[in-house]
Amino acid sequence: MACAAGTALVLGGIYAHAEAASPRTAPVSSTSTAATASVSSVVDAANAFLATLSTDQKSKVLLGLTKANATAWSNLPCGSSCRVGIQFSTLSSTQLAAAKAVVQAATGTGSGTGYDQVSQILAADDVLGQSSGGYGSGNYYLAFLGTPSTSGTWQLHFGGHHLAVNLTYADGQLEGTTPYFVGVEPSSWTSNGTTYAPLKGMRDGMLAMLGGLSSTQLTQAKLSQSFSDVLLGPGKDGAFPTTKQGLAVSQLTSAQRQLVLAAVAPWVKVADDTTAASLLATYESELDQTYISYSGNSTLTAQGDYVRIDGPGVWVEFVCQNGVIYRNQIHYHTVYRDHTRDYGGEFSF
Repeated sequence: MACAAGTALVLGGIYAHAEAASPRTAPVSSTSTAATASVSSVVDAANAFLATLSTDQKSKVLLGLTKANATAWSNLPCGSSCRVGIQFSTLSSTQLAAAKAVVQAATGTGSGTGYDQVSQILAADDVLGQSSGGYGSGNYYLAFLGTPSTSGTWQLHFGGHHLAVNLTYADGQLEGTTPYFVGVEPSSWTSNGTTYAPLKGMRDGMLAMLGGLSSTQLTQAKLSQSFSDVLLGPGKDGAFPTTKQGLAVSQLTSAQRQLVLAAVAPWVKVADDTTAASLLATYESELDQTYISYSGNSTLTAQGDYVRIDGPGVWVEFVCQNGVIYRNQIHYHTVYRDHTRDYGGEFSF
């Protein structure tokens, strides 16, 4: 994988292989003490959660790291028919707190990103559940694909409607932070005097990136296709377009390039803070090979408004859709993938 000389990369050696195990390549950088400590805290939280479960419950959580299990995620409220793991609604209050502690240990600490954003997505589903059946934070599933460890390979697999978190660990390092699907409906709401808008930072970053372009650059970035959803959602593993489209970031000014990097950041921050910083450094080193594009309007206010960032590694999409339950509002779908690091590079597609 590409990285600038001297870039401290937390991710371990990335490679693609079929389901049968093959020898792991050496890490591309020295092990980060901070990253190792972060993984250790995730493993500790996972073991604490497992200790609260019965034998039958553990059988739902501890599953094999297979392609079928890893790719069993969706943005739909389809419950266990499209997901693996244990359902939150079946847990006691103690077990639920322990389960959430695992996700919290694994994700970033920023406001509006990482665990804060994950929590708000679950809260948004509770808002939907007040208006329509089949929604709610109880309809989320957690699984460990492989045994949580600082020496083996395993994945933290968590999600439900409008959320899929897939964090893959190997030998005490976080090897993959994608796919990360995140959406929201309603896009904002107020509860007890506080207004929540879980994807505001993502939308604002994309708006700032597009707003920083000249009229000529916007013309170059505009795609001829129209989009009703993200291209690389569930079931689209490995389906990256063969040709990059839009405006080359290499043509942008330094200030415009920083807006591109800032637009990527909210998705990358799903991971722990150390890994997120390292990945952003890698994506920054790849900006000259990165393209930005959009379709519809650059204001991200109407059905079909769409924006994409596509680099050697990073792939981020953001699309506006008409509301399903809140029909007077636009709601958002987004996905963050990585050309080489999806599922930690553990599978070929």
